[in-house]
Amino acid sequence: MQQSPVTQRVVGDEEHQHAHQAIVHSHDHYHVTHHHTNRPLGEFDHRATYHVHEHSHAPLVHAHQDRSREDEDAEHDAEAHIHDHDAPATRR
Repeated sequence: MQQSPVTQRVVGDEEHQHAHQAIVHSHDHYHVTHHHTNRPLGEFDHRATYHVHEHSHAPLVHAHQDRSREDEDAEHDAEAHIHDHDAPATRR
């Protein structure tokens, strides 16, 4: 099923708005899940797995004033993001 494109826009920080194009690339990364512990305070444990595969990032429009675009690109591999493991990479 074909999905319609979603219009993204920044609310409240339009001055720093910028867009990232869709890309396909590969890098090693962690996947983190939250495991409910059933302890009295209802805490969650973090469980991480580590692997590498080619994956895609959809286009993204967002804003941040606390770091530059260059810093954002350099820090990408260390940031958590979602990957679709049923279809991890799609060439557009």
